[in-house]
Amino acid sequence: MTRYLTKRALLVIPQLVVVAVLTFVLIRLLPANPVEGIVGPEATKATYDAERARLGLSSPIIDQLGHFLNRAFHGDLGTSWQSNTPVRTEIATHLPITLQLIVLALVVALIVGIPLGYLLSTSTGRRRRKHPILRIYSLLAGSQPDFWWGLVFIYVFFFIVHIFPAPLGVTSPTTVAPTPVTGFILLDSLLRGQFSVFWDALQHFALPALTLAFVITGPIIRITAQGMRSEASSEYLLYARAAGLPERRVGWYVARNGLAPVLTLTGVLFGVLLGGAVLVETVFSLDGLGVYTLQSVLTLNYPSIEGSVVVMTAIALLVYIAMDALYALLDPRVRTR
Repeated sequence: MTRYLTKRALLVIPQLVVVAVLTFVLIRLLPANPVEGIVGPEATKATYDAERARLGLSSPIIDQLGHFLNRAFHGDLGTSWQSNTPVRTEIATHLPITLQLIVLALVVALIVGIPLGYLLSTSTGRRRRKHPILRIYSLLAGSQPDFWWGLVFIYVFFFIVHIFPAPLGVTSPTTVAPTPVTGFILLDSLLRGQFSVFWDALQHFALPALTLAFVITGPIIRITAQGMRSEASSEYLLYARAAGLPERRVGWYVARNGLAPVLTLTGVLFGVLLGGAVLVETVFSLDGLGVYTLQSVLTLNYPSIEGSVVVMTAIALLVYIAMDALYALLDPRVRTR
């Protein structure tokens, strides 16, 4: 296991370097000039050249790339051109919102999707007709974009039935956030003993998390059902029953091997949500990393774009390694590859 995880971890560094270099080069190939957006179209040539030099854009691109990689290697992601604040500080402010949203959504989706997928996998013949709603839901949930479902959920659960609070951010406007410990408001409020703040934040996270969970539960149901059906018809289960193993042990084999593809899907979904939750964040006024990255792109804030992409890539790769470790625990054959 150690050798397997070490090999996987060593692949992270070259992947990060490739992503960083591609991001650096591609944003500079865009047909847009960030200097003009800062100094304005009426600026003199002297002002334009001075601002270009201040931003470090007057040197050759290979020198800019070397400077960027050197800073990134030492944990310095540069300074935002818009706020003159270190990008690392801004990302540390916005990232916890996105991570809390994604984790809550995945937890809900797995709690709901795995049992429903198992129930669907046990349906055969006439019994399958008893679960048409599951099949319809698994196909319907992902057929509409997440922001559309978000607007529908806001209209139904906030405007009509008043179950959830208004989508005005992480907490109510009158709520005082706890003194940061980890940067995650749900965890910090518990550590500080401010349970009213925890409940308020959880209520504000609930509806966007349910929106994302509603969308991603469909694939989890289908993958779980397919994995369970595939394992249930395997020859090793026939041998296990013939050898007299108790049905509980046989069921454990089915669950362990049938859920392995769900782990892979969970890692993929985490990466997708990390970069694709921006629309839900926008609809629910959550100032997460997705919104921050989008604003950076719109303002051509190169350091913020580069830092956001590198951080999101690093987190996604670490999650993939964690999923690989769990997969290897479930399937020992993976560790021998």
